[in-house]
Amino acid sequence: MNQDEMKLAVAREALRYVVDDAWLGVGTGSTANFFIDELAKVKWRIKGAVASSVKTAERLKAHGIDVEELNNVQDIPVYIDGADEVTPQGAMIKGGGGALTREKIVAAVARRFVCIADQSKKVQRLGKFPVPVEVIPMARSYVARELVLLGGYPEWRMGFTTDNGNVILDVSDLTIEDPVAMEDRIRSIVGVVTVGLFARRRADVILLGTSDRVDTIVVGPRARIVE
Repeated sequence: MNQDEMKLAVAREALRYVVDDAWLGVGTGSTANFFIDELAKVKWRIKGAVASSVKTAERLKAHGIDVEELNNVQDIPVYIDGADEVTPQGAMIKGGGGALTREKIVAAVARRFVCIADQSKKVQRLGKFPVPVEVIPMARSYVARELVLLGGYPEWRMGFTTDNGNVILDVSDLTIEDPVAMEDRIRSIVGVVTVGLFARRRADVILLGTSDRVDTIVVGPRARIVE
């Protein structure tokens, strides 16, 4: 299978985790788009979806799938989304498409997070893919200087604005020995909205497309770190 065929395979496998007659959280990105197209074939199974971005909402609606605001939904049994990198322990880098904040919010609400990706996204340690950081525009330069002090090389994603009206700094060269500690450290910088490290709210199930099958990694019932 080529990369697109792997994405299609995990999208189809993810349908097994969809809870009937319930709201479904749906992520953003190329793999999530494959899932949305497959979901459309069985849309009668769900009440509707909570989207993690405007683009996802538009794609869902184009398929005739009802989209509801998160504030109007009390329970999301499952959230299905891709990742830019994912470890066997379920920690991820997400936000290459710029939807990290809304993705993180929907993931926090969902009782189960199913990560769908092709095998190239599996890593033993996060950090080869730049870490996206959503920032209040007036704080961009200050946050960039603080990220340099952490050992990173931040690059402003010029010409891009998030659905929340903010900017993205893509941070390369970060040494991420402890994803939870790094997530907390970056989030503590004044002006940061959130960071595309998903370590406190990890994936519960990882579906990885390989050349000839879909591998399933079960991380835990929720994989949320409790203080």
